[in-house]
Amino acid sequence: MAHSVYLQQQKMVFLTTKMMERTALFLSFGSYITSLITAFLPLWKTMNSDLNEVENWFSGLWLTCLYTEERGIQCKAYDSVLGLPVDLQISRVLVLISIGTGGFALLTSFLSLEGVGICVRKPEVKRRLFIFSGVMTWVSGLTTLAPVSIVAYTTVVDFWDEGFPDVMPRWEYGEAMFSGWFGGLGQVIGGTLFFVAVCMRDYDLQRMNVPVSPELKPRTRYYLKTEVL
Repeated sequence: MAHSVYLQQQKMVFLTTKMMERTALFLSFGSYITSLITAFLPLWKTMNSDLNEVENWFSGLWLTCLYTEERGIQCKAYDSVLGLPVDLQISRVLVLISIGTGGFALLTSFLSLEGVGICVRKPEVKRRLFIFSGVMTWVSGLTTLAPVSIVAYTTVVDFWDEGFPDVMPRWEYGEAMFSGWFGGLGQVIGGTLFFVAVCMRDYDLQRMNVPVSPELKPRTRYYLKTEVL
């Protein structure tokens, strides 16, 4: 009876670890998709004029768009990369790093999941892949949060710049800024859960290597004594 209880506990711990791995993967995947969409949305900054309320301007890392009721949305790419402000140039590089590291992290994390038939007899390789996935997910999350925060900082500085006339319209936060913060934060949390899953997996292996205590072993010696008597 005690031995079966021990096996049930081992099974529950294994299922908990497996659930943690998949939770980390799903959270990282959803956050990565959010960050990926944010990177190409032209909604990082918005601007409308009190003099002409029918025109709304939108600006992103790659495009500038104008919305009017008559013509709808018209977008145009920036004329020159070198002519962009420094914050946009840095943000572009960081976003591309985020996309590359996030995609690579998802691939390696999927290969290192329990139940995936790759490196089944090499648990140490799976463990290292999972740690690598956590690090890459962290990098992807931080390189998503950094450009959003940089653009947010420059937007605030320009908004409160006293050198601009009060009648001049100013850029404000767009919806993509908030989705970028959520996506980057989700990736950081997902990377942390990868490390939690690694620690849980190490604990499971340690428990499996510990010999079963005498209380959990079948009591065969008492039956032998009874037969001798």
